[in-house]
Amino acid sequence: MRTLILLALAGLGAQLVDGSLGMAHGVISTALLLALGTGPAVASAVVHFAQIGTGLVSGASHARLGNVDWRVVARIGAPGCAGAFLGATVLSRLSTDTAEPVMAAILLALGLYVAVRFTLRGLPQGGLGRPLRTRFLVPLGLVAGFLGATGGGGWGMIGTPALLASGRMEPRKVIGSVDASKFLVAVAASLGFLLSLGSHGVNWSWVLAFLLGGMVIAPVAAWLVRFVAPRILGSAVGGLIVVTNVGTLIDSDWASVTGTAAVCLYVFLYAVWAAALAYSVRAHLRERAAAATLTGGEQRQPAGA
Repeated sequence: MRTLILLALAGLGAQLVDGSLGMAHGVISTALLLALGTGPAVASAVVHFAQIGTGLVSGASHARLGNVDWRVVARIGAPGCAGAFLGATVLSRLSTDTAEPVMAAILLALGLYVAVRFTLRGLPQGGLGRPLRTRFLVPLGLVAGFLGATGGGGWGMIGTPALLASGRMEPRKVIGSVDASKFLVAVAASLGFLLSLGSHGVNWSWVLAFLLGGMVIAPVAAWLVRFVAPRILGSAVGGLIVVTNVGTLIDSDWASVTGTAAVCLYVFLYAVWAAALAYSVRAHLRERAAAATLTGGEQRQPAGA
């Protein structure tokens, strides 16, 4: 029972981050399941089964608040389904000893990308309103879907930063559209796992725990997207994913770092994470102050000037 409560709380927290930032539900949930000793393919399957429900509720909540561009959902979701089905099939055929460090490496790379992207760069909006090309969205959906299934998460961690970096959509619509399309990707990945693994080894009570936790908080997260500071949250989540998956890798046959070396590595990682968060907070406060100054100047400008 204690494990189910922990998983429900993890699902709630992961969906709160995902629904307000557009990423990290899968990687947070998968990292926890791997820490509990779950095999990589089963961990990814559990997360994607749960995301069918959380993705549906989250997408509907974002849609009600006007956060979804359905044209983007259609053009990124279809190739995302193909990539997710293929990724689930590939992961299911790997041995556990091979798959666990591979999955941790994928999650680590995604965490580093998110941490660096959100810490060092703002959210460009110079091309706001310009259409996104299909030749950009199709390969993006294919790669994000594939890595999302093989890594246990990654759909939002690839799709959201890429769409934000284009500067052509409002952040809230990027997050809402990525979350809405996640339902389609989760269905495709789950089908791939069912055909490759069957239901063998899948703990359905764990799926239910993740599902209930995520569905409870999804409408709140969709509302919070209007107020969240993506730069700060991205640094926090990216750092968490890096630290978690470095731990998995140093315990594997790939690295096998122990003793003083492991302690020094963790001290270094936490110090860098703290510095990144501090930098993000300062940058966010500067941006907010600059925006307030600009708005105040426009309000004081005489009419017709």
